[in-house]
Amino acid sequence: MDANQTSTTSTWNIDPAHTNVEFSAKHMMITSVKGRFGTVSGTIVIDEANPERSSATAEIDVASIDTRVEQRDAHLRSADFLDVENHPNITFRSTRVEGAAASPGDTFRVVGELTIRGTTREVVLDATYEGRGKDPWGGERVSFSATTKIDRRDFGLTYNQVLETGGFLVSNDLRLSLEVQAVKA
Repeated sequence: MDANQTSTTSTWNIDPAHTNVEFSAKHMMITSVKGRFGTVSGTIVIDEANPERSSATAEIDVASIDTRVEQRDAHLRSADFLDVENHPNITFRSTRVEGAAASPGDTFRVVGELTIRGTTREVVLDATYEGRGKDPWGGERVSFSATTKIDRRDFGLTYNQVLETGGFLVSNDLRLSLEVQAVKA
């Protein structure tokens, strides 16, 4: 890395207390059920001179899943779904950033590798730069939001039940929504 890149590159640590990783799926094909993961960590490297060289990594503790129903959470942690015993983390590693994000509200895309239950697939996050500022403790923070949709079967999440009325108990499409705040390292 040359001196010019070093002066325009900054590293930010995801603040788990101000970051939300949420998901939703259709239950019985008629109602969206939402949940979240309570424990997330990761790093964002921002290259302000060349935003396409920016990158992000994240790790989610699967055991921290919370849908507000403990019985459902236990089932989602089981081998039927996320298999937390053998796959305790979900990970994301960006491979490229498309589009600049200089002003709050600017949109861009983050392409990367999402690994769930030991299976890695490329996903595209539709992201928005939310802003940057000083916190009351002298630190600097940056915020982004992002959404994507995945087919859970692509990650080996195939458990389901056929309903008497037709359709399935759980939709194959999962919607993911992220609100990420990070602190400058």
